[in-house]
Amino acid sequence: QVQLVESGGGLVQAGASLRLSCAASGRTFSNANMAWFRQAPGEAREFVAAMYRSRTAYSDSVKGRFTISRDNAENTMYLQMNNLKPEDTDVYYCAAKYGPLGDYRSVTYPYWGQGTQVTVSS
Repeated sequence: QVQLVESGGGLVQAGASLRLSCAASGRTFSNANMAWFRQAPGEAREFVAAMYRSRTAYSDSVKGRFTISRDNAENTMYLQMNNLKPEDTDVYYCAAKYGPLGDYRSVTYPYWGQGTQVTVSS
C-alpha cells in the first residue's frame, strides 16, 4: 500500500501564495509518478500538475504560477502556488502511480490523499 497525506491549504487573498505538501509512505518514493489534482463541489476532478523524477507537466490554467517539486530524502512532493486567483479555490489532492503511466492527466491514479482545502478570496 501507499499512503499520501496532503497539508498546507488555507484561506488567502487573491495574489497570495501557498505551498502544499504531500507526504508519502509505504513504498519507494523516488520512482513514483506523482500528480496534483483539484476539485470544486459539483465539479469534476481536474488535473493540475505531474512529476516523474525530474520531468514535470502542468495544466494551462496554472502554468507560470504553480511549481511542482519533490524532495526524495523527505518522501514529500510539493506544489508551490503563486499569484493565487479565486478560481483556484478547490480541494487539492495528491496522487501516485507506479509502472506505465499512460495519460498522466487522467484521474485513474490508484493512490490518493485525503485532500486539503484552498480558498482564495477576491
